[in-house]
Amino acid sequence: MDTPVSDRKDGARTRGRHRVARILLRVAIGVLAVVMAAPVGLLIAFQIANRTNGSLVSSGETRRYLLHVPDSYDGSPVPLVVDLHGFAQWPANQASVSRWSRLADREGFIVVHPMGTGLPLRWTSHTPGSEETSRDVRFLTDLIDHLAAEYAIDPARVFVSGISNGGGMAFVMSCEASGRVAAIGTVAGLFTYPWDACERERPVPLIAFHGTADPIVPFEGGPLGRPGGEAPDVRAWVSDYAARNACTSADPLPVHGAASGTRWSGCDQGADVVLHILRGGGHTWPGGGRLPEFITGPTLADIDATRTMWDFFSQHPLPVGDLS
Repeated sequence: MDTPVSDRKDGARTRGRHRVARILLRVAIGVLAVVMAAPVGLLIAFQIANRTNGSLVSSGETRRYLLHVPDSYDGSPVPLVVDLHGFAQWPANQASVSRWSRLADREGFIVVHPMGTGLPLRWTSHTPGSEETSRDVRFLTDLIDHLAAEYAIDPARVFVSGISNGGGMAFVMSCEASGRVAAIGTVAGLFTYPWDACERERPVPLIAFHGTADPIVPFEGGPLGRPGGEAPDVRAWVSDYAARNACTSADPLPVHGAASGTRWSGCDQGADVVLHILRGGGHTWPGGGRLPEFITGPTLADIDATRTMWDFFSQHPLPVGDLS
């Protein structure tokens, strides 16, 4: 007897859920193994790798971050990029993956890599109204204020980028702090924060990158297992984002090797939207530092996500009328 179509679909969803859960479990076990079972020397090495150089108290907790200020900083107003690590990553690891500091030295802006919470480290980017999400949003806004008190941060040029779970948190910031964040950039973003909880003061420009062979956040969407829920189809989600920004035109991007995509323009308040698609790309930062390929898939170099993101950010400061 043939298996009913609904049963086959349920089976496929279950297998997909288990596959993603196994991948995340392998990441978590790897981190836990270092922390709990490593020799003292390796544990010290991990602590060095997990370095930070700043802290602040937010919501009654001490939260940490890794800050990079270029040598060229002279007290004149400069942009700030807040770069968020993904699930089971940490600030120094994200710095080595995104390589924002190298570009900051050339272009003269400040970059900060905040640290999430929990073990493995993560951002609560999927539960609107929860205490954990509110704490993370408050920490990131407190961090912007904290750095603005120490450095001449241009309030019109505060940008948030992130990978995976950090990309999802960048989207949350575009909802919860749209009056502070000029534009966001995401790589392999996990967009599980619901739109009906997104109360933006203004449309926020977005530039996104996603690989079609992402084994963790599938490009065409699908179940993620607990606590991730269901990942949306990336192309459909970004297209919807553009519609919510009232964009009036969509044009294909030039093809560069495995990189293609779409640019939406004619948007409300100039809040353009761009999606770069990496054919065969994994859960990785295009043109950036490599992640373990057996977990994340391949890192492609057909486009430099950091350079491309910065060019987009530079063209999309916060509108003057939105500055308080």
